[in-house]
Amino acid sequence: MWTAGLLAVGLLLAGAGAADAERAWVRGEVRLNLRTEPGTQYRIIGGVSTGDAVNVLRRVEGWTRVRAPDGKTGWIPEGYLKSEPPPTVRLEQLTDEVTSLRARLESSDARAAELETTNTALAGNDEEQNDEINRLKVEVTELRASKRWPEWITGASVLAAGMLLGAILHRNATRRPSSRIRL
Repeated sequence: MWTAGLLAVGLLLAGAGAADAERAWVRGEVRLNLRTEPGTQYRIIGGVSTGDAVNVLRRVEGWTRVRAPDGKTGWIPEGYLKSEPPPTVRLEQLTDEVTSLRARLESSDARAAELETTNTALAGNDEEQNDEINRLKVEVTELRASKRWPEWITGASVLAAGMLLGAILHRNATRRPSSRIRL
């Protein structure tokens, strides 16, 4: 039980140290021995090659403690690490990036073609709708004009009736009563 707890704490502490570690790459065309302690007299526990990314954990006189890609921790001679990846790794990274960008470009081109087709269809619909709007405007103008004739006829009828009534009243008002009786 205690062993499992100690193991868990040890793993947490090892993970915390790795998170703060500096990232570096093995430079030149070499294969370096990963040793248990700083010095050539110590046992070899693994190796790192050009292009391997390692986490730098500690530096001492002429030696660097690193964590290799396979998870092993050991010491390598100082001076074989570089802060940026070697050209072969950068080429691989750039090749992957170019492939990704080409895929995105093809996707964007397909989307642009789709949008162009949609735009053309909408432009056609827009033209049809403008024609319909213009036709309806003309129809509304005609309907408004044809709606006025009852008003004009009513006005003319009122005027004519008023003139006729005025003439009749005027004729009766200007007549003198005659004392004569006509038979």
